[in-house]
Amino acid sequence: LASMESCGATVLGFLASIGLAGLVFAAHKLGLVYQLFHKTETKSPRHGGESVAEVLRAHGVKFVFTLVGGHISPILVACEKMGIRIVDTRHEATAVFAADAVARLSGTVGVAAVTAGPGLTNTVTAVKNAQMAESPLLLLGGAAGTLLQGRGALQDIDQMSLFKPLCKFCASIRTIREIVPTVRKALAIAQSGTPGPVFIEFPIDTLYPYHLVCKEFAVKNPPKGLMGKIVAWYLNNHLMNLFAGAWENRDVSPLPVQIPQATDDQVQKCIELVSRAKKPVIVLGSQATLPPSPTDDIRKALEDLGIPCFLGGMCRGMLGKDSPIHIRQNRQGALKDADLVLLAGTVCDFRLGYGRTLNRRSKIIAVNRDKTQLLKNSDIFWKPTLAIQGDAGSFLVRLSKGLKGHRCPEEWPQSLKAGDTTKENANRAKADEKTEHHLNPLKVLHRVDELMAEDSIIVADGGDFVGSAAYIMRPRGPMRWLDPGAFGTLGVGGGFALGAKLCRPESEVWIVYGDGSLGYSAAEIDTFTRHKTPVIAVVGNDACWSQISREQVPMLGSNVACGLAFTDYHIVANGYGGKGYLVGREDEDRLSDIIRQAQKECREGKATLLNVLIGKTNFREGSISV
Repeated sequence: LASMESCGATVLGFLASIGLAGLVFAAHKLGLVYQLFHKTETKSPRHGGESVAEVLRAHGVKFVFTLVGGHISPILVACEKMGIRIVDTRHEATAVFAADAVARLSGTVGVAAVTAGPGLTNTVTAVKNAQMAESPLLLLGGAAGTLLQGRGALQDIDQMSLFKPLCKFCASIRTIREIVPTVRKALAIAQSGTPGPVFIEFPIDTLYPYHLVCKEFAVKNPPKGLMGKIVAWYLNNHLMNLFAGAWENRDVSPLPVQIPQATDDQVQKCIELVSRAKKPVIVLGSQATLPPSPTDDIRKALEDLGIPCFLGGMCRGMLGKDSPIHIRQNRQGALKDADLVLLAGTVCDFRLGYGRTLNRRSKIIAVNRDKTQLLKNSDIFWKPTLAIQGDAGSFLVRLSKGLKGHRCPEEWPQSLKAGDTTKENANRAKADEKTEHHLNPLKVLHRVDELMAEDSIIVADGGDFVGSAAYIMRPRGPMRWLDPGAFGTLGVGGGFALGAKLCRPESEVWIVYGDGSLGYSAAEIDTFTRHKTPVIAVVGNDACWSQISREQVPMLGSNVACGLAFTDYHIVANGYGGKGYLVGREDEDRLSDIIRQAQKECREGKATLLNVLIGKTNFREGSISV
């Protein structure tokens, strides 16, 4: 324990400051705490981790992702006993990325638990990514004991200050009776309004059983005389308060989730605007896939409207592979020609040129749960005709019903679709070109797209190779494309794929890696092996950070820090218990056979990795990466 003399001096100073009346009041309060404490069984083997697990189970949580640490062991053990699957990863960031993927695919809160100090600091980037991607996520973190915080305990830092800017809600548990209500509140907040991450810190003495905590509070060689008695009294009362009322029955059921909705008047105004439009366009962002509206209902609403759609983020695949109203190419040109643009969960940030790609003469309807995102850059580059703070998915369903069969004039989506066909034919011709070295990356991506299963989930983790994949690979359904989102984070691949495979064990899960981004999570092949979650990784290996090099060299005349090596990633995969394949130009004629063999290995339970040596093309020339 911390210095007993310092502790005793603090208590003496406190007693002197409160005076006689304060002493009487304090004695009364301590008496109440004592009575409350002795309603419990001090010999009970129960611990705070069980309270955490009870709430998680009541909320339908199926997985907790972690990298083990002594601070959080009681949470992990209790969750396992209650039927919640514990999935341990090789890096704390991966645990949070996996929880993020579960949140996106399941419509519930993803949960990660990591140890104190460096365990939590390792998650910061992943938590920020979840915040910007609007994923409901619960991060459980260990912490030094309640009496030792700020006194130099192992891995003790100010964790609350670190996570307050990243999370919708942060709390530090101070007594065991606080655990249940705090976890319930955090889970509700994570899903309400604009979803996002929440954080709860658990000091180690709030998680372990009474008899173990009591041993740690026992004073070894206490000071003699009055000082020793004061220290013992102080520690005893702190312990009593810590466990007081710990095991009383508490409601663990979910609290109501608050979701903003468009008003009837707002929906009616939109019905009138859309019914008069000749060239409307809908731009959907990931937020449109959030509960409560099922994605099948949203898909039907879009098909009934017949309005050309550009799909981003988790909405990719919403309309299937070959929908006549899904437009994949020339979004900027379509937005300039449109007379009405509906931004459904889409933000006017860098992805829409901060709003500059919108035609100022167009009617603009923006729908977003977050007021800040709803109006981002509207003071500079664009002006909404109607801005609605509400759920985008529910709004689309109500809009479709209100229009009662009214459809967009067919010649408009047909003209945009013709442009798609022209561009995609050009992409196929580009894929047939020979590169100076190795395989054409576009040919590889086209071949994977042709052969992957209809239920496949695609995880995007990389720069140039993945940027090309976004134009070529076609998700077959909603929530079958996972990318980082607005933060553009590298390293999501291992965690996203792990969460996706656990949520959809029957589906093929593909990670499209750049050779640079693979380095962040290559070790998770070991995780896939241990937890029997086989996925297929396709690595575009051009021995370069090409997303940066493509601009840095012509602009600044140097390739410094951009060069990598044609590393034997397939051997790395074998070493972690997976199955690796090296694919070069000499394998071009049997590329399809190699992909099918990887799929077979995956079906038989083996995580596979295709280390594909690729050459350079000018396909994404001019796509600046800053």
